[in-house]
Amino acid sequence: MTTAATNQAAPDNMKKDVMVISLVGLAHGISHFFHMILAPLFPWIKDVFSLSFAELGLLMTVFFVISGIGQAMSGFIVDKVGARAVLFFGISCLGVSALVLSMSQNYGMLLMGSMLAGVGNSVFHPSDYTLLNKKVSSQRLGYAFSVHGITGNLGWAAAPVFLVTIAGLTTWRTALFCAAFLPFTVLAILFFYRELLHTEVVQHQSAAHASKAAEGAMDFMRIPAVWMCFGFFFMTAMALGGIQSFSSASLRQMYDMSLGSATTAYTLYMLASAAGMLWGGFLAAKTTHHDRTITLAFSFAGVFSLILASGTVNAAVAVLLMGAIGFGSGIAGPSRDLMIRAAAPKNATGRVYGIVYSGLDSGLAVAPLIFGAIMDAHHPSWVFICVGFFQVLAILTAVNVGSKTRALAV
Repeated sequence: MTTAATNQAAPDNMKKDVMVISLVGLAHGISHFFHMILAPLFPWIKDVFSLSFAELGLLMTVFFVISGIGQAMSGFIVDKVGARAVLFFGISCLGVSALVLSMSQNYGMLLMGSMLAGVGNSVFHPSDYTLLNKKVSSQRLGYAFSVHGITGNLGWAAAPVFLVTIAGLTTWRTALFCAAFLPFTVLAILFFYRELLHTEVVQHQSAAHASKAAEGAMDFMRIPAVWMCFGFFFMTAMALGGIQSFSSASLRQMYDMSLGSATTAYTLYMLASAAGMLWGGFLAAKTTHHDRTITLAFSFAGVFSLILASGTVNAAVAVLLMGAIGFGSGIAGPSRDLMIRAAAPKNATGRVYGIVYSGLDSGLAVAPLIFGAIMDAHHPSWVFICVGFFQVLAILTAVNVGSKTRALAV
């Protein structure tokens, strides 16, 4: 290739990378928005249906159980039929789920809507990471993972503001109905740029060859680092689940905050986490020792979780501490994704991310039940003590993954 041709290809590749990263990030943002489709509306739903905190937690548990099972399965489907079609299916399910939730007349319908949202959510990580790994230049992957994490956190941050604002002005049903338009809008944008999201799929094989390939397709499950990554995601999700589900209720009880102030604290947590991911992307791009970055970041977040749990600060400082916890947690995000990439076989991207990220859904499924029981027992400070505890356990798994990956590379 001539120098002129190389110079022409570089801007073209940059433009394509930016477009793919932006489209995948947009999809990821709407997926995380739907993680929070019910939690901000708990004060309204709890009163309308006379539910306990544990019953509210079960709604989120159902969402993440379905998502976790589907995520492990969707990784295989992505490797077989391509990421684009699977991603479009998931986004469609999210839109329909919001419509179902908005029309719920009883607890059973709420559960049904949560299950449908879980089906939709299950496809995103295998689809997203397959698209990023296959369509983005390797030198920009660290930044791609950073943007992916940031858009997810922005989705988490936007959901309470969007839903609580509309519910306060109208009703919680109207808030959910309005939310249904968001995934359908994202789907339309992605469909317009669908050629950028095309990936090659596995071609049809003979029965004998397919059988042999199927056996080989499971080889990655014998890699210890893959399961340690699963454990890492489970622990971080347990911490995150406590923040998402009941941090607002805990802050209101511990610091006598209004609903608006508690929502602001959660939103600050997510915005600070997004800022942490931006910085974390630059850190991840400059080192291969991703477990060390994770250790420092979660240590920082864990210390502030314990300070918040102590109740020794005032309400204004408590809001700022939520931001500090989010910032520390966010820094670890890009390093986490690159740590998994280093542990994954090159031909099993979708499957590995599907299995590993099902650990995220598993943790988010268990957490609302545990933290809901803590709140029903009137121990709001324990929410933040447990958040710090699970972050410490996440550090231990990350160090284990890092040591095993480096040992294999020698």
